[in-house]
Amino acid sequence: MERLKTVIIGLILLVAGLNPLKAQEPSIAREWMEELLHSIRNDLARPTIHARNLFHVSAAMYDAWAFFDDEAETYLLGKTVNGFTCDSDYLRSFDKSQVNMEEVLSHAAFNLLNHRFKNAERYSMLSQGYRALMEKYTYRGPSDIKDLSLGTSYALGNFIGQCYIDYGWIDGSNEPNQYKNQYYQPKNVSIAPQFPGNPRITDLNHWQQIELDVFIGQSGFESGDIQPFLSPEWGNVYPFALTDADRVKKRRDGDNYWVYNDPGAPPQFDDFKNGGHEFYKWNFGLVSMWSSHLSPSDNVMWDISPGAQGNAQSLPEDWSEYADFYNEREGGDPGQGHALNPATGQPYEENIVPRGDYTRVLAEFWADGPDSETPPGHWFTILNYVSDHPQVVKKFKGEGEVLSDLEWDVKAYFVLGGAMHDAAVSAWSIKGYYDYIRPVSAIRALSDLGQGVSSGYPDYNREGFGLEPGFIELVGFDDPLADRNSDALYEIKLKAWKGPRYISNPATSQAGVDWILAENWWPYQRPTFVTPPFAGYVSGHSTFSRAAAEVLTKFTGDEFFPGGMGEFVATKNEFLVFEEGPSVDVHLQWATYRDASDQTSLSRIWGGIHPPIDDIPGRHIGIKVGNKAFAFAEKFFTGKVPDSFGLSKLNLAIAPNPVSRGDMMNISVFRDIEDMQFVLVDANGGIVEDVNVTYQDSKVQLDTQNLSVGIYVLRLRSGGTAESIRFIVR
Repeated sequence: MERLKTVIIGLILLVAGLNPLKAQEPSIAREWMEELLHSIRNDLARPTIHARNLFHVSAAMYDAWAFFDDEAETYLLGKTVNGFTCDSDYLRSFDKSQVNMEEVLSHAAFNLLNHRFKNAERYSMLSQGYRALMEKYTYRGPSDIKDLSLGTSYALGNFIGQCYIDYGWIDGSNEPNQYKNQYYQPKNVSIAPQFPGNPRITDLNHWQQIELDVFIGQSGFESGDIQPFLSPEWGNVYPFALTDADRVKKRRDGDNYWVYNDPGAPPQFDDFKNGGHEFYKWNFGLVSMWSSHLSPSDNVMWDISPGAQGNAQSLPEDWSEYADFYNEREGGDPGQGHALNPATGQPYEENIVPRGDYTRVLAEFWADGPDSETPPGHWFTILNYVSDHPQVVKKFKGEGEVLSDLEWDVKAYFVLGGAMHDAAVSAWSIKGYYDYIRPVSAIRALSDLGQGVSSGYPDYNREGFGLEPGFIELVGFDDPLADRNSDALYEIKLKAWKGPRYISNPATSQAGVDWILAENWWPYQRPTFVTPPFAGYVSGHSTFSRAAAEVLTKFTGDEFFPGGMGEFVATKNEFLVFEEGPSVDVHLQWATYRDASDQTSLSRIWGGIHPPIDDIPGRHIGIKVGNKAFAFAEKFFTGKVPDSFGLSKLNLAIAPNPVSRGDMMNISVFRDIEDMQFVLVDANGGIVEDVNVTYQDSKVQLDTQNLSVGIYVLRLRSGGTAESIRFIVR
């Protein structure tokens, strides 16, 4: 465990190739964010719940800052969000000049952190950290008094914190019942990967729980032998920027599931008419093939510098494009790298390492496993690195005045927190409804079916694995696998990572790659973890990472890391946790935030956690989520925000009203205007057909040239939400 802690501390400090950065006093928001990340590292690995924690703590700190700012609007404080009101008459008369904004922010964060982690096994240690930070600034006001009539910093901070606590009790997360599932039931019985094959599975389209002698999750916590599905009903949780138009209600097994950004069903094992069955086998076959890349002993050397990796230009749009996007045999994607570092004007220096070291380091670095802050928190550490970099210029979108450290931090955390929360809501709403199978279940189940190669061999089954010479083959008479086990003749064998049973000492030995029976295939994971306790489709890592990359690109105004490159150093024979390695120092490098995101996605295939079909839809959704979250958050920074808004409120407004005939009338909604339907009705109730509505640069205008003088009603519909507004043409 001590070696593990050293590795993770190094990861946190070296997220992107940190040379020592300039020493500076962090903002108070940064200090509380570090407390939150430390708390996540010392709690159970729950990406959905911690994405929500990151958002709510970030929003609470933002509200504390925005309340004192002349331009910014608060998010929850003084507002009604999704029907929940956080307001008081005393807010409008509150004397801001008599309180300390940083103390307000601290009390809000202190209350919320204590509430959210009070059931953590290490809460005693965590709460001491919260109290120590309050003592550092001598913030000693009571944490339970929220009476705004007192006009004190602590009362206002406690009020904000309590609002977020109360909102969390009604936001659909089922926090009052410890986030327990309310109706989801798995379709399959569990798989026990310590035994060969997958004989108990009955539906190859659906997820299986993992049955282990002991499950050891994040921070070394043991939590039983069978893990329930984490957050399959997370589509019920109120999002940040997502709207009613982004979701659809689906029904399965008698229960309703809200699904956001629905990508449609993944390939089905039993779809023999539409190509689903073959695409299913291609996906899981590729995962098994990439498992053969997990050893440095194959003498394959790669240049992993930004000059050779990254910069993939487009993503597949349908199944037919997947095979061209992924290099099935060698690994990787079509990215050819960047010709020049824009910060230096020079080519990137070559970075040659064994492919088997690169792939193993990727799988562990992006896995966010023990003693880590989960995928959404990982991107907060990357944001913090960017903020600390001596070459970053803290201008919002790269424009205007340089922001103070505090304003930069509260705004960046607010945007990124909202995006990570919406990424969790989207990805887990899809995971819960489609309930799709993981590679360890699919690959072993396919092997149990027999070989789908030729009816001339025993155990033929057209539904089983096909062949891929050098990667997926049949065991022959002279095969060493047949020598060790005569029953293995004509069974499917895979060239793959051999699995944890071949590791005698993680510090000094590694499993390596060789031919194994497909029934014994393992992901590149610890034997006490194996695969995450929730369905695969879509990839949470791909969704979180691409959303974060979009946010960082827009927020900084630059797609490139400061200095043109981010870097993390995995030290020789120290970084890998559950086997020896890497055999050399491996410098992970990224030119752009999107390159880092794409690397995250590939790492999950090499890690045996996701097939391509989980990855690509997650990236597409992440792009939408990140951009939508940024656009929504920006409204709070620069625009007028209505006092009441939420998932099913459009806040339709028009101007001018009345409008002179022939003039353009501006239409606005607080939410995105995309995918909205407009209907214009005259005073007699008739639908006006000859009306021109134009969309340009996110603005919508109605041309009144062809309208008669009179009263009209404009009806607007988005998804299941509709609003109407009356206007006059004169």
